[in-house]
Amino acid sequence: MDGTLLACTLLLWAFQVCGGAVTVTVAPKVEVLKGETGKLPCTYSVSQAASNTVVEWYIEESGARKRVAFLSAGKGKSDEGTHLTGRVALGEDFSLTISSVRPSDELVFICQVTAGPAGVGYGTTMLKVFFAPEKPELTKPSSQAISAGQTTSSEIGTCVTMNGHPQPRIVWFKDDQPLAEVKDRKEKTYMISSVVKEASGLYTVMNSLYMQPKKADKDSVFQCTVEYSMPGEQIRQKKSDTITINLNYPSEEATFSLLNKDPIKEGDAVTMKCETDGNPQPEFDFTKDAKPVMAQGGLLLLKAVERADAGVYKCTATDFDNLDADLSGTISLTVNYIDPVSVTPAEPQVVTLGDKVEWHCKTKASAGHTVHWKKGSEVLSQDGILSIQEASYHNAGEYECVGAVPSVPGLTAQARVNLTVKGKPMIEPPALAEVGQEGDAVTLKCSAYGSPPPQFTWKPSGKESVSVEGNKVVSTVTLQATAQVMKDGVTCEVSNEHGADSETFPVSLKRAIGNSADRVLLSGNPALTSAGEQQGGSSGVVVAVVICVLLLLLLVALIYFLSKKSKLPCSKKDKKEVASGEVNNDIVVEMKADKATEEAGLLNKRPPPQQ
Repeated sequence: MDGTLLACTLLLWAFQVCGGAVTVTVAPKVEVLKGETGKLPCTYSVSQAASNTVVEWYIEESGARKRVAFLSAGKGKSDEGTHLTGRVALGEDFSLTISSVRPSDELVFICQVTAGPAGVGYGTTMLKVFFAPEKPELTKPSSQAISAGQTTSSEIGTCVTMNGHPQPRIVWFKDDQPLAEVKDRKEKTYMISSVVKEASGLYTVMNSLYMQPKKADKDSVFQCTVEYSMPGEQIRQKKSDTITINLNYPSEEATFSLLNKDPIKEGDAVTMKCETDGNPQPEFDFTKDAKPVMAQGGLLLLKAVERADAGVYKCTATDFDNLDADLSGTISLTVNYIDPVSVTPAEPQVVTLGDKVEWHCKTKASAGHTVHWKKGSEVLSQDGILSIQEASYHNAGEYECVGAVPSVPGLTAQARVNLTVKGKPMIEPPALAEVGQEGDAVTLKCSAYGSPPPQFTWKPSGKESVSVEGNKVVSTVTLQATAQVMKDGVTCEVSNEHGADSETFPVSLKRAIGNSADRVLLSGNPALTSAGEQQGGSSGVVVAVVICVLLLLLLVALIYFLSKKSKLPCSKKDKKEVASGEVNNDIVVEMKADKATEEAGLLNKRPPPQQ
């Protein structure tokens, strides 16, 4: 029976070889992202014509084939009862299209073509499904801190990445350097990994790192990275956030430091810090000159220090994990100071105008210091002595002596004294006041020095107010600019027990001159200016006078020019007649070649008699 079956098979094979062959062409691999549409191409060729060709697509699961779609009589159909039902379609080009691809679709697909007498051909395609996992989440264990030097490994952290396909891989990093993947739990450093395949077909990977850290690892930074595949043989990565470990280790050294950056001076707040290189920090004890002082943990705080707070401070730490270590440190604290400034004489000084006054200022300090006098912002002396030879009203006021230590910023001391200069009042020179027209209101200010403060009297009087500006008293009066005020001005009188003074404030009309030419002529010709004032500033009169003077000057220049050119004959007789003639209010011109005669003629003078 078996021999008969074998013979039939050989006969069928021989018939196919002799009769023809079917060649099927497919893509060896098709890559697609989860949720997208995948297309599996299939083409074929037949060595001889076939009237009835059938194209079928199969999937291979657990070693068995199951048809999912077929093409018969030019129409594509899908099979029922598969996980691809409703999501596959067979096109006219024989390609199989799968919509909403799932991770479970990652199978071997077979395109089979049956062409009657030509035989059967097929090709296989591997469908690969990809999906990027979520960013890995790195967490530290909830247990207490890890102790350095332990003989058993402790959990450093757990890294979890979810929903990836195909299965991603987790890599650990310490200080940006990758750690070798070790699964042997007998090693000091190893990883424990677990993989869960979700109902969606995606993978969740969890990986925990175990180590026996040393003291050198106290500042190490740990991180995990997930590596995953994507279409086109791409390998991509996603990094987690970083973590550090809470590592306990014994102290070996202690550091005692002063946190203040600038030199310490009286009144400053001082902070001293004691710490060790261990974790956690041990207990600290503080002393000053071998006497205990209170502190807060490793911080010693001194508020508003005084010179008595200077001395040697010591910090001592006790670590029970390392009792043999010398954990102590000292600070020699220097508090800079400056004594209050002493001024002689210290009481306010009252002197008479013109008297001499002198102060002496001195102080002591912890370092080299300076002493200077100033009034306001002006420095008057830098040797501690302030001397005024002849006191004036301008010298009155407040003076300050300042002591300072240049090497210690902000370390200063001050003392103030006051000088009063008494004497008869003195009025500052008055300023010219102008009004637009007679009858307008005018405001005048009379500023006077004097001590005691002077009393003011205005003549004529008006609405008055008094104010103090520094060392002087200012009286302001507002009154009407009457004809009498315009003529005589306004008088300010001041007096106190030492004497009196007075000044007259002129009041005039504002003048508006038409143009710059008029202004120049008026200012350069006193006679014209006077005439203009007598005419009440009439511009018409001024212009007329200017024109007449210009015409006369031009006439004289013309006659002189003609005489030089000998264009105007003139005999001695004519000259004498002209010279001796009685002419009223006319200009007499004498023409002569002699220079002296010419000058005399122009100036209406007779030349000296000829010898």
